[in-house]
Amino acid sequence: MENVQMCLVGCGGMGERHVRGFGALREHGIEHVGLAAVCDLDEAAAVRIAGIAESTLGHRPKVYASVDEALNDDGIDAFDIVTDASSHHRVAVPILEAGRHLLCEKPLGITVQNCQVILDAAQRSGAVLGVAENYRRGPANRLARAVLDSGILGDIHLFVEFHVGGDDGIIITPWRHLKERGAIGLDMAVHYTDIVQYLLGPFETAFGAGLIAEPVRRRREAPEMDLASYHARHAGMPETVEATGEDSIIAMFQMQSGVMAQCVNIASGPEKLGSRTVYGRDGVMRIPRDRSGLAVEVTFRDGSIQGDDLAELIGFELDPLTQRLFQSTVYDRPFEWIDAAHVAVELADFGSAVIENRSPEVDGELGTAAVAAVLAVLESGVLGRAVTYDEVRSGAVHSYQDEIDLALGLEPVGGRS
Repeated sequence: MENVQMCLVGCGGMGERHVRGFGALREHGIEHVGLAAVCDLDEAAAVRIAGIAESTLGHRPKVYASVDEALNDDGIDAFDIVTDASSHHRVAVPILEAGRHLLCEKPLGITVQNCQVILDAAQRSGAVLGVAENYRRGPANRLARAVLDSGILGDIHLFVEFHVGGDDGIIITPWRHLKERGAIGLDMAVHYTDIVQYLLGPFETAFGAGLIAEPVRRRREAPEMDLASYHARHAGMPETVEATGEDSIIAMFQMQSGVMAQCVNIASGPEKLGSRTVYGRDGVMRIPRDRSGLAVEVTFRDGSIQGDDLAELIGFELDPLTQRLFQSTVYDRPFEWIDAAHVAVELADFGSAVIENRSPEVDGELGTAAVAAVLAVLESGVLGRAVTYDEVRSGAVHSYQDEIDLALGLEPVGGRS
């Protein structure tokens, strides 16, 4: 196989952003992965995305109303799931059992058991399973990983991921404020736990809790992104949503390496503050906000260095694909272009994994690890103690997840109470 033809399943806002990712690949002459079809139960949404794809890619993908229909198309090699998180397993399992390869948006699932159902289906079929995690793909995070690998910071004392501030507006979609659908506290924190494991390795223990900082979320005056799908969704959005799921997470992780990592994400408050910082004996590294194009900076006792100068100091070069898209570790481009380029990297990596019969960079197990780390924090909040990653990943600790599993149609790990 030299070219992987994909079917996009889910034609909402994230679906449109994935189409833009395919467009970024086309713009840069990267042709080993393409969009053959789109699929959505909402015919109007599918037709809208097909039209956007036609203007972006120069061809109109086929339109299907169900995954079953799309699976009858032998021209589709793989599927790209961008439906709401609570539906991932229902969409993914039939695809994998049919022997088709699968890229699934994060979070892979919203409980450990939910993720495991998908992992088991992939294992049975032998199909390639990847998780679409875009934050780690940015040049700044690639450089940050290289800085840590170089050892110039000395012994690492602490990693801090800190994001506080926001209003009471509905964040992206109403379902992201409902516990049984995959609340934004989990949905957003998965990005950060993936960054933690990308930079520092596997998790050991977690202590912390989730909270609902804004109990009532209200319809915004305008959608977060100026894209057709976001405007269509915004038009039908309710005036208010009563939150049942956490919008915020406060956590302290100990990694298997012994490094401590603090993660705070509170989606409320009058002032927005944020940082990603690594504190070492010999240097402090400040990593810019994701998809900003800003420079990584390292401060030593006798001065600081940043961006491409920092890369040169440690002999770091971007991989050929990322270099082709971004050209530098520092760049000044519109957010929509940057966002599309991040998606393009994950699509291209997945396509290469299928062609080369290898695991993609973020495979099902790594995607599950990011989810399990967040759930470990939420389980810690229920139990009032630190929990180990292994307790949560194995299912030994599961109380927080039980009612979600029931809502998903899965038998809770501890059985029905």
